[in-house]
Amino acid sequence: MGGAGARGGACILLSHALLAPLTGLALLAFAGGVGADAPAATEKALAKIRSLRPMLLDVASAGARLVAVGERGTVLVSDDRGQSWRGAQTPTSATLTAVYFHDARHGWAVGHDAVILRTQDGGETWALVHSAPREEKPLLDVWFASADSGIAVGAYGLAYATQDGGRSWRPLKVLADDMHLNALARGSGGRLYIAGEAGTLARSTDGGRSWSRLPSPYRGSYFGMLALPDGTLLLHGLRGKIHRSTDDGRSWTPVESGTQANLLGGAVLDDGAVVLVGYDGVILVSRDQGRRFALSRDAEGKALAAAAAAGPETLLLFGEGGVTRHPLKRP
Repeated sequence: MGGAGARGGACILLSHALLAPLTGLALLAFAGGVGADAPAATEKALAKIRSLRPMLLDVASAGARLVAVGERGTVLVSDDRGQSWRGAQTPTSATLTAVYFHDARHGWAVGHDAVILRTQDGGETWALVHSAPREEKPLLDVWFASADSGIAVGAYGLAYATQDGGRSWRPLKVLADDMHLNALARGSGGRLYIAGEAGTLARSTDGGRSWSRLPSPYRGSYFGMLALPDGTLLLHGLRGKIHRSTDDGRSWTPVESGTQANLLGGAVLDDGAVVLVGYDGVILVSRDQGRRFALSRDAEGKALAAAAAAGPETLLLFGEGGVTRHPLKRP
């Protein structure tokens, strides 16, 4: 959830969609044929490309620091609001789909193979505290109520809970079915929400220990939910769908997005602006608590998974092209 507030099944879609260009590049290089060294040379070239602009799927604030995560265990850290980034070493090569910080030092990242990483120094170093590669299920989001109590959710109903800061995790059953649990959001009054596959919506009033299903306005998948400071809830997902609730999820109103692109992630900025991002470089900005959105596109047109503010007039965009900067238009 972190700074993006939404990802989930979008990470599965994005992972598959964005691996295609790399696969095509590898085939092209191999077809060029430079003898027995071609595969090795191709892999070196791909490794260099990934190191320069890795696919990034989420970002979170650790105090004034930004921490982004993505493919092949990538963790990037910035201490100058995204002007420069440096890599942190991680004990996994699994794709990391989400990152969350409870405070400036304590954070967790989750990803494929049910991997859970923990940091106690603001993202400088990471420890592997859980993995289950045999299950072949990715975790898609993570949230902590305190430095000790947290929950992670993922594909096929996968969910875990911890009460010891993430040192150990126990399985958690959220709902009776096995739909993908794509994203977590914390609302007012300590309420916690899940948005997921096939319109799955759920709410917890006890920190994630128990869950009740909410009525859903849409049978397609939601990739994220944003909880605004005034209590408004915003859902976003397939085919540009946005729904808005002002009564704790009991009823929902559709919001026009102006796009059919899948909306993969979003953020609430410090000034109250709401940003949603998705396929085809789509960027949506609202300044009225999600009632209306202005549509623009990133110049590169690549899929975007998350966003954060780099300043009052600049957005940081995370996705297929790594991290890029985009002007934030003022009203």
